[in-house]
Amino acid sequence: MEKGQKVRVCRLRDRVSPTIINRLGKVGIVSDYKMVDGSGIGMLVQFDDQFATWFFEDELELVR
Repeated sequence: MEKGQKVRVCRLRDRVSPTIINRLGKVGIVSDYKMVDGSGIGMLVQFDDQFATWFFEDELELVR
């Protein structure tokens, strides 16, 4: 996945807040990358309402 691509949140790995749970199935744009747990890379996703948070790559799917 690259910056600027549209993605859909397709699953959540961990327990998260209701604010994040409400993003399940929503589409956003990858705006940046984030180093997570020392070995992985997360994707910072920005949604239409200007809310942004990061997800693991396997929690996202590309929107064509």
